[in-house]
Amino acid sequence: MTGAAPRALQLLSAGAAKGVVQALAASFERAAGATLGATFDAAGTIRDQFLAGVPCDVLILPAPMLAALAVQARVEADSIAPLGGVPTGIAVPAGEPVPAVAGVDALRDVLAAASSLYCPDIERATAGIHFVGVLKRLGIHERVAAKLKPYANGATAMAAMARAEPAGHSGAVGCTQVTEILYTPGVTLVAKLPDEVGLTTVYSVAVSHGAGDAARARRFAALLTGEGSRELRRAGGFD
Repeated sequence: MTGAAPRALQLLSAGAAKGVVQALAASFERAAGATLGATFDAAGTIRDQFLAGVPCDVLILPAPMLAALAVQARVEADSIAPLGGVPTGIAVPAGEPVPAVAGVDALRDVLAAASSLYCPDIERATAGIHFVGVLKRLGIHERVAAKLKPYANGATAMAAMARAEPAGHSGAVGCTQVTEILYTPGVTLVAKLPDEVGLTTVYSVAVSHGAGDAARARRFAALLTGEGSRELRRAGGFD
């Protein structure tokens, strides 16, 4: 008589880490003999789900959010490890001419001329909040506010742009974290935001204080952040 199969390891993650998690999931499941159940969304949404008691063994969020949760004893402080930094970038639908956004003046012109601006949630997503701040800093927020097309998270925003804006000078522009641009089919990474208005968000991994399988949770966290996944993370957009 065989024993019961181990429960699925539950992961809650900001969308920036989706590509890396998915790339490592199959090998982890084979090695650990367990399945991985993963939920991805805007960082603020994931944090709120975690605090509301959604089952979670492993949590991926911006480093400051995890540090605050460690102070509250909601995650194991000694388990926190960095995945790396993710720049915020500009994207266009695949096949579109790639605009020049190397400086703030060029970026201002591109954003002001865009037919629509796709971005993650402007109140709960790290990149969405920052993008609105960039528009204000560039002095064009009021002019382009009606063009904003915010979605729950960056991946959803980029997928929506790919579906709604067929290639051929549509004029649409997207802004979210580089990792989300790279793993979404149908969009092209133009460049990260110019340094003057740039944002690089450091993401970390932690094991939940209430993890149902702490040993497997730590094993997966180590896989995500270890030397063996460094090149995979870099290729996926992590600095």
